[in-house]
Amino acid sequence: MSFSSIIENLRLVSVVVVAVAGVVTVITKKQKEKGTNISTKFNNHMKASPCLLSPVVFFHINVKLNESTITLSKTSRNVTELQALLAIKARIPVDPYGVFTSWNDSLHFCNWQGVTCDRQHRRVTALRLSSLKLAGDLSPHIANLTFLRVIDLGNNSFDGLIPQEVIRLRRLEELILINNSFQGELPRNLSRCSNLKVINLMGNALGGEIHAELGSLSRLQSLLLPINNFTGTIPPSLGNISSLLHFSLSWNHLEGNIPTELGQLSNLKFLQLSFNKLSGSVPKQLYNISSIYFFALAGNQLQGQIPPYIGLTLPNLEGLYLGVNKFSGPIPTSIVNSSRLVQLDMGLNSLSGPIPKNLGSLQNLENINLGGNFLESSNDLSFLTSLTNCTNLSQLWLSQNNLTGVLPDSIGNLSAKLNQLHIGTNYISGSIPKEIENLVGLEVLTFHENMLTGSIPESIGKFSKLKYFYAFTNNIIGEISHSLGNITELIVLNLFDNLLEGGIPASLGNCFRLEVLVLSQNRLNGTIPKDAIGLCSFLTDLSIRSNSLTGTLPPEVGNCKNLNFLDVSNNKLHGEIPSSLENCVMLESLYLQGNSFDAELPFFTNLNLSFNSFEGNLPTKGVFNNISAFSVLGNNELCGGIKPLLLPACPAEIAKKGNNFPHRAIIATVIVLFVVLFLICLFAIKRRMGADRTFKAECEALRHLRHRNLVKVITSCTSIDFQGNDFKALVFKLMPNGSLETWLHPSSTEAHNSPSLNLIQRLNISIDVASALDYLHSQFDRPVVHCDLKPSNILLDADLTAHISDFGLTRFLSETTEQSISEQSSSVGIRGTMGYIPPEYGMSKKISTHGDLYSYGIILIELFTGKRPTDMFTGELSLREYVKTAMPNHIAEIIDTRLNFEDETALKQNGKTSRGIGIIVKCLDSVLSIGVSCSDDSPSERMNIKDVLRELQKARNMLLGDHKG
Repeated sequence: MSFSSIIENLRLVSVVVVAVAGVVTVITKKQKEKGTNISTKFNNHMKASPCLLSPVVFFHINVKLNESTITLSKTSRNVTELQALLAIKARIPVDPYGVFTSWNDSLHFCNWQGVTCDRQHRRVTALRLSSLKLAGDLSPHIANLTFLRVIDLGNNSFDGLIPQEVIRLRRLEELILINNSFQGELPRNLSRCSNLKVINLMGNALGGEIHAELGSLSRLQSLLLPINNFTGTIPPSLGNISSLLHFSLSWNHLEGNIPTELGQLSNLKFLQLSFNKLSGSVPKQLYNISSIYFFALAGNQLQGQIPPYIGLTLPNLEGLYLGVNKFSGPIPTSIVNSSRLVQLDMGLNSLSGPIPKNLGSLQNLENINLGGNFLESSNDLSFLTSLTNCTNLSQLWLSQNNLTGVLPDSIGNLSAKLNQLHIGTNYISGSIPKEIENLVGLEVLTFHENMLTGSIPESIGKFSKLKYFYAFTNNIIGEISHSLGNITELIVLNLFDNLLEGGIPASLGNCFRLEVLVLSQNRLNGTIPKDAIGLCSFLTDLSIRSNSLTGTLPPEVGNCKNLNFLDVSNNKLHGEIPSSLENCVMLESLYLQGNSFDAELPFFTNLNLSFNSFEGNLPTKGVFNNISAFSVLGNNELCGGIKPLLLPACPAEIAKKGNNFPHRAIIATVIVLFVVLFLICLFAIKRRMGADRTFKAECEALRHLRHRNLVKVITSCTSIDFQGNDFKALVFKLMPNGSLETWLHPSSTEAHNSPSLNLIQRLNISIDVASALDYLHSQFDRPVVHCDLKPSNILLDADLTAHISDFGLTRFLSETTEQSISEQSSSVGIRGTMGYIPPEYGMSKKISTHGDLYSYGIILIELFTGKRPTDMFTGELSLREYVKTAMPNHIAEIIDTRLNFEDETALKQNGKTSRGIGIIVKCLDSVLSIGVSCSDDSPSERMNIKDVLRELQKARNMLLGDHKG
């Protein structure tokens, strides 16, 4: 090669380098002309040896060429990673916090939010985007981030599949996708990511079997797959992961036995296999892993005995959860050797024998659940004395066993932190020790269904925090202590079926949060004190039947506007039935039989006895003399009555035999179902309270509104009744399933027999109501604000489709844009119902669609928790805050107990099988989040109804498996 060729090649190289890297890294012609040292050495050397290139110069050129190649390679890699990140961003359309606003050309991608790069190579090593409310799916391009070590997208709303391409991330150490909606199976060959240390996919909708090849991940320390839909068995190969420290497969659908190979996990500290369908016995090898501190197998079908040596081989235990299984045999006495134990749950098994007398040597215990077994005590409850050493004990469950004996006085020395004491359904005798007064932190106290005698200690009034007190079905004597009136937080007081005497203390009226008062089947006498019931505005259930009470039913009972169930039957009451009962608009069941009340019911302006099984002669006096004031539709065996009813005449033998529709029977079963034909009859008392205005408003509102989820008006009528009063009525299409209120809050006597709404039905109802609101707020020619949305105004047809009703307070938004609430109607005051009224209405702000959104949010929370907004919430705590505090990890503790997870038949529609408890929990989290958002105190922070509707439909589709992938 000639000298000129070499120089020309060098010049071309330098030009290429300049063009690609933007930096001149070799000698250019211009630099040579300047006479640099290098060019001088180069020329001199060439003069001496014109055919050879100097080694020094060759080395210099070679190094510069390599540097150019590296620069070019870096640029190429940067472009690849940039494109991968932008592809990930493109698949995440929902970004409420604006995380991706920083993902632009103004910053190097290493400075983008959530992106971490290494300093040397500027390669992406971590993608952390957790808890940002992102929604979308995960792009397969993530596999192009080949230096990625951490993926953390937890606590968002990602769905779709986990890309199969992630197996190309050979450097990946942590894969964290908790609390999303990922579905499908785990990526095949995930074991190729041999550096994985953490796999945490908790709280998704993943299904299929757990791949056996995961057992080859030799560096794995945490394998956490709870709250999903995994099926099949636990792969024995997982026992090969000797490095495993944390292992959870709880809340799935796994079956079969627990593999004995898991006993090889000698370093395991956290084991959680709860709430699956595992059966058989627990491998003894598991009980020998001494490093375990958390051992949870609850909620399966496991059987056999708990090893007698468990406390010796598991000395580091802090949590032992074996409840809801089929374990039998005794509680091992060696358990006291697990000195670090904090949580002990063996409830709902078939354990027998005694409770270890020295159980209290476990001084760190906070929760003990031994209820629902066959444990015995041989008339010796001294183990309770040993529990006084547990100074942090907060909950003690001993109910539903075969415990006998007398409660020791030392029960009063239990922990000052004790807030729940459950001793019901045993065979405990003797009296309640006076010393129990020391347990001033108690919130729940249950003594029911025992053989207790003696009286209720006067000192019980010291329980200032007590909310629930159950002592029914015992042999308790004496009078009801007046000191109970000091317990102002009391919600439920049930003393049913005892031998109590004396009167009902008037001081109970101080328990202003009382919801359920049951004093039936005692020997109480005297009159019903008006203060005992008249001040309890939250009271929903009042049962004082089968006593010897005298006098009249106080008119103050009408102050209990939330009263749902009233039973004063089989006493010695007399006089008129107070007309104030008509104020109890929530009343469903009224039992007055077995007294000497006047038979007529003249005060009922709207009495609905429709669709029962009444038969015989219908009375013609009182309320039954006014055809516009009552309805007996659907009782096809009735006869007689007033002529306008056109009922058949009663046969002479029936008339002789007697009245099969006596007034007492009417009084005993006044069930206001809200499915009456004349659902809204506005006259008399309502007319005086502005019924003319509300009737006109309702007619105006319903005249043009047309939507499948709004109640359909058949016609309206205005007339004068038989007594000369104005009569105004709207005739609606019959809603045979009544109101949502009656489904969510059945009376105490009906709660065990009445059907409950399943999850799909509740979701459908929430979507129905949201659809109606969307129509009212944005699809009508002008926005319509309902102003009184609540469960009793949501009616259900035969298919349980929801319809919004009662538009008496409705306002067209254009009418109110310039008026505050206080300016609109002083006769009505704050519009709406307590608990559902948005806070801004109480501050005289303008009516807006945001107000309906607040009411809807409260209803949505109530629909899935079963709690009214007026329930047991004090101080700063509200229903919204109660739910918000429990999310996302304690949802199972706040959901409606009547919502059955084990038999969610609605999930099997269209041939689809249940997606499992994991997807249900995820769905509940999504729905409750919507409720919390809609009920925000600030109107501007509440969700838009269209967004609500979209998210609810997404939750339903997710639940039914009707989604992509």
